[in-house]
Amino acid sequence: MTAALPSDIDVLIVGAGIAGASLAAELAPYRRVLMIEAEDMPGFHATGRSAAFWQESYGGVGVQPLTAASFDALAHPHPDFSDRGFLLPRTAVMIGRRDEAAAVDGFVTAFAAQGVEVSRLSPADLAVRVAGLRPAWSEGAYEPSCRDIDVGGLHAAYLRAAKRAGALLAVRAPLVSARRTGGGWAVETGQGPVRAALVVNAAGAWADAVARACGVAPVGIQPYRRTIAQVRLGVPTPATLPLVGHVGGTFYFKGEGEGRIWLSPHDETPSAACDAAPEEIDVALAIDRLQSVVDWPVAAVERKWAGLRSFAPDRLPVFGSDPDVPDFIWCAGQGGFGIQTAPAIAGLLAWQLGAPAPEGAISAIDPAAYARSRFG
Repeated sequence: MTAALPSDIDVLIVGAGIAGASLAAELAPYRRVLMIEAEDMPGFHATGRSAAFWQESYGGVGVQPLTAASFDALAHPHPDFSDRGFLLPRTAVMIGRRDEAAAVDGFVTAFAAQGVEVSRLSPADLAVRVAGLRPAWSEGAYEPSCRDIDVGGLHAAYLRAAKRAGALLAVRAPLVSARRTGGGWAVETGQGPVRAALVVNAAGAWADAVARACGVAPVGIQPYRRTIAQVRLGVPTPATLPLVGHVGGTFYFKGEGEGRIWLSPHDETPSAACDAAPEEIDVALAIDRLQSVVDWPVAAVERKWAGLRSFAPDRLPVFGSDPDVPDFIWCAGQGGFGIQTAPAIAGLLAWQLGAPAPEGAISAIDPAAYARSRFG
């Protein structure tokens, strides 16, 4: 799906990760779309390094409506889009120490009020769901709707759908500069010039840099490094091990096959936009935190990687027209929840750019809550 640049296009999408690809798939049947990707392949950065789960509470109460509204499209996609769903069984448990009971109670109360299926666990029930917990970790909440996401399959399906609808993709084509003209934008890319009526900024960690290159005021999108390690344990773990997260936000882990887990110290280290790499100290911190929670011996670290999660100042996604430059469109700040919210964000943003209104739960979301104008 690599193309020579056309001379003229309706919508230029900068970035072909999950944000750009999902929008292209929704919009291409109605507008002439070109995606430009700086890397050799789409999805190289945040999309390709996701921890790959759908959890309705993840990202907070402001993100939850987008996550919930995306469920049906991920679990039961239209047959023309995919012959199978992208969600796999998982469940989730949020845990805390004895002195964090109030925090666990608050978690349950806040998300139950949003309509999330979540319930308090007794210490005995928690010990059954997560065998090997140390005695201090007695507080828990259960979220049965949590699922794993086939991120690679979903991203590939969006790229295929975009291509079928006529969207073009150019790789090794970073946005170098852009200037507004009477009819839209004259853009210089790493593969040559192109004219576009609209520019969509779906550049992830590079979103503010793309805005500056277009002469648009940045939002303040900050990338943070997140580390994940695949760890082989010295004891077997059940196939039904849930996603286990700390209510205080200092770790999460989930089973990844027999005797293996994916583990993160839930780090958020501010970073420049880059090809993120894991730091040994963060891997060691993750293991130390794990061993303070469960009595599982760690036999080996088999893989480790890092990605960038990029947030706006209020930690909500930013999508829609820039209030000062209406033909510059934001699709950024998705943090670590961009994949689980992709159907909703793409549907709402495509609607704003000329596609039909989305159906179902997505249509009930007010996109004004996520507009660039909220920052003044």
